[in-house]
Amino acid sequence: MLKYSKCLFLWSAILCVFTTNMSAQLSKGQLIDGIAAVIGDEIVLESDIEDQANYAKQQGANVGERCDFLESILNNKLLIYEAKKDTLIENRSAAIKEMAGTKYTQILSQFPDEKAMLAAYKFRTSYEMKAAIEKIDTDNYYGQAKYGRITEKADVTPTEVTDFYNQFKFQLPNVKDEVVLSKISIFPKLSEAHKKEIIAKLNKIKEDIKNGESFENQARIYSEDEGSAALGGLYKNINVGQMVKPFEAAALNLQEGEISDPVESEYGYHLITLIKRNGKRYDARHILIKSTPNAEEIAAATKQLDSIRTLILQNKMSFKEAAYKFSDDKSNKFSAGVMTNNQDGSDRLERLGLDPTISYQIAGLKKNDITEPFQQEDQQKRKMISIVQVNDIIDAHQLELSTDYERIKEMALNKKKNEIVEKWVNEKIPSIFISIDDKYKDCKFHSNWLKNTVVTTAK
Repeated sequence: MLKYSKCLFLWSAILCVFTTNMSAQLSKGQLIDGIAAVIGDEIVLESDIEDQANYAKQQGANVGERCDFLESILNNKLLIYEAKKDTLIENRSAAIKEMAGTKYTQILSQFPDEKAMLAAYKFRTSYEMKAAIEKIDTDNYYGQAKYGRITEKADVTPTEVTDFYNQFKFQLPNVKDEVVLSKISIFPKLSEAHKKEIIAKLNKIKEDIKNGESFENQARIYSEDEGSAALGGLYKNINVGQMVKPFEAAALNLQEGEISDPVESEYGYHLITLIKRNGKRYDARHILIKSTPNAEEIAAATKQLDSIRTLILQNKMSFKEAAYKFSDDKSNKFSAGVMTNNQDGSDRLERLGLDPTISYQIAGLKKNDITEPFQQEDQQKRKMISIVQVNDIIDAHQLELSTDYERIKEMALNKKKNEIVEKWVNEKIPSIFISIDDKYKDCKFHSNWLKNTVVTTAK
């Protein structure tokens, strides 16, 4: 990810966590917040600067002058301000607003009720919280889009990469112990008898509801969806296309108040009732019984994967071919089972950052070794059986051109992009209204933020 974009994400993503948290700790008579600067019609609050400084401290970074954090935010705000005027940048206000509602619902699913969530994030109303999420996402979108537009033609030659390395090689970070891994995972399949048992249970619950029990109470008692059970199975403001297809198809084919028959999805079996529908949004309740495999079904999946492993070891099938053919893990099935780094998209994974289960399984293995089948869970807590192949082992080392060219090239390119953006910022400053509070008049900014700038005194 681009260095400049990272900065944008860091300060924005933490607003919901820290903003107003500070105000809750202020003593009587203290200033709750104030305007540190204005760029065009974009405002920088004192709390924005404080949030970024606090986040840097929590991440173990060396926290410098407050001026440094202000300049970082000023740069971001200028990108956002100019992006909103750029006709080549798509206006995604409607989509961002919808997504804010979706994120709100996802956060809500982690709490017993809306009141508890609002209290935890220190918002007074759901409207305030949704507006904050929307603002963060809007700023991130426009900031990234403008950064991309400014730097889209940036590139570095091999000579520039070499020059960058020679200039900064003693400042470049060391590479920690890494591995390149491929994985095949399969979900244990439920027997027909097990499926019938789950369906019968849901049909009994449905019959009880018809006989007077409330859907809400039955969801609280029986649903295995951790996100909605405490809310009586309720999901509000669901956007069409948000839920898995079997769920949505069933929900949208119901009349308001009607209850579906048991519906199978990748998560298990659902009873669904439609509360209301308004255009492309709807409210629904559901009761989920997960497709949790029993010991016999897990043993069958383990035996199946062990047979696949044997075929690979006997060179009757490559790991890549087996991943394409057998893996149920959509995250890497179509990349030959290769596991990727979520931060930079590469195939190199830091050992210290591995899932503990995988780290334990590959301990002591050499290059090209394959683990025995083992049990783990995916992000949705579904049980799966996996095998992992160690494709490569990279010991901790200092970055070298001969072995880490692509990483060094990316660093050199990021530096060049940042220089392009800094030049662009300096060219834009004279033509934009900028007001910076008097307390920052002595800041030593990298860009000419104080030149031709209105300096104000906080009241």
